[in-house]
Amino acid sequence: MTDTVNTQVPSTLEDRPSRAPSGVEANGLNVIPEEERHGRPASLFWPWFGANISVLGLSYGSFVLGFGVSFLQATVVGVVGVVVSFLFCGFVAIAGKRGSAPTLVLSRAAFGVLGNRIPAFLCWVLTVGWETVLTILATLATATVFSRLGWASGSPTKIIALVVVAGLVIVGGVMGFRVIMRLQKIITVVTGVLTIAFILLSSSHVDLGAVAAVPAGSGQAVIGALVFVMTGFGLGWVNAAADYARYLPRSASSAGVAGWTTFGASVAPVVLLVYGLLLAGSSDTLSTAVGADPIGALADLLPTWFLVPFVLVAVLGLVGGAAMDIYSSGLSLLAVGIRVPRYVAALVDGVLMVAGSIYVVFFAGDFIGQFMGFLITLGVPVAAWCGIMLADVALRRRAYAEPELFEPAGRYGAFRTTAVATLVGATLLGWGLVTNASAGWLSWQGYLLGPLGLGGRDGAWAYANVGVLTALVVGFVVTLLASRRRVREQEAAPVDGVRTPA
Repeated sequence: MTDTVNTQVPSTLEDRPSRAPSGVEANGLNVIPEEERHGRPASLFWPWFGANISVLGLSYGSFVLGFGVSFLQATVVGVVGVVVSFLFCGFVAIAGKRGSAPTLVLSRAAFGVLGNRIPAFLCWVLTVGWETVLTILATLATATVFSRLGWASGSPTKIIALVVVAGLVIVGGVMGFRVIMRLQKIITVVTGVLTIAFILLSSSHVDLGAVAAVPAGSGQAVIGALVFVMTGFGLGWVNAAADYARYLPRSASSAGVAGWTTFGASVAPVVLLVYGLLLAGSSDTLSTAVGADPIGALADLLPTWFLVPFVLVAVLGLVGGAAMDIYSSGLSLLAVGIRVPRYVAALVDGVLMVAGSIYVVFFAGDFIGQFMGFLITLGVPVAAWCGIMLADVALRRRAYAEPELFEPAGRYGAFRTTAVATLVGATLLGWGLVTNASAGWLSWQGYLLGPLGLGGRDGAWAYANVGVLTALVVGFVVTLLASRRRVREQEAAPVDGVRTPA
């Protein structure tokens, strides 16, 4: 098999690198030039591991047990949910290697150059939301630990913590790919060592008898926990999965790209989540505290002398994830149609991130309810987009005709009605099958649970949130069946260029 590589000169503004200050990445939506593609699939381990070793993974133990499942059920749900959802990221990353462009540019092959602005906007909201959540958690954790140490822990401390955290995140996102790759290597080593120390120091709080006594939950509870894990991990990253693989040469192994992305992203969350289940199952008090301050509550398990290292590992882990988020959110904003340099888009997202963090840290109340509502509500359309994108990647046998990803009159078209209609239909179907009662502004969801005989908004299926999985499956199956001919026609059209090994 061969990949067709187009060598035409870029013809539009957005497919050219922008001018950028010294040291700042100039690449935006453009295809990465041949001379800048290097490395091996194994290099993907660093950014994905560094972004997902956050101690937030420990707090997921409380979140998952909150669905009313046993330790064994929660462990199976955690491992399957984490690995499978990040495997989706691995498959999407293959598109980055093939097309050397950001995820939300490659998505144009399925949705059309202009029609793709709809999923690009949804993905932008998701990534801005995630970077804001991570910044909020780092700020709250810092204030909690400072309080334990007897230092100031009021608004001034939160303001300083927010400035430091947001500053690190924005600098990483603005500087771009190379800085983030270096940052993630440092974060991987430091947080890896300190996380092991945390586990050793807190292991005395694990009560295996209490963990084993946690009662098993219903099948609906297991499904609800699985959906929550998938939306909190891989489905929260899938719209950014190709943004790093695009720097690899096209000759890189597709299996290696998918494998290293999945392994790097999954290994830390699996370990942290399982250990978090042990902690949460040992203490109802801890589970309750995690709902208000997911990371700061873990500080109560530690000796005083380790609190400062704990703040370091907590903040660095969250910064690693937020830096990757703000980088990709900037690219998504450009894909929506905003014509600014990439680093300016990252700055805009940074301002929104700070504004959202200020609101939640200083003015809002319940965190976990709003957090779960955010994950599930945006998880539905992103899952639908993911299904469509996965099917589109699976159908393709050749590389993308890269210049035409920027031309509405090209082979990918301006607006692909089938893909857009599938996204909208799967989203409406999915929202009708999820509920978020703790977030009052989302009480309109779940409108199909009654008509479909699933017990309504208060029935057994109310919190299974099967709408996320439904949207994913519908997006994948419809695209696989309806788009095969379209993809074959796209790949059959002649392209000016040369051929290189796949």
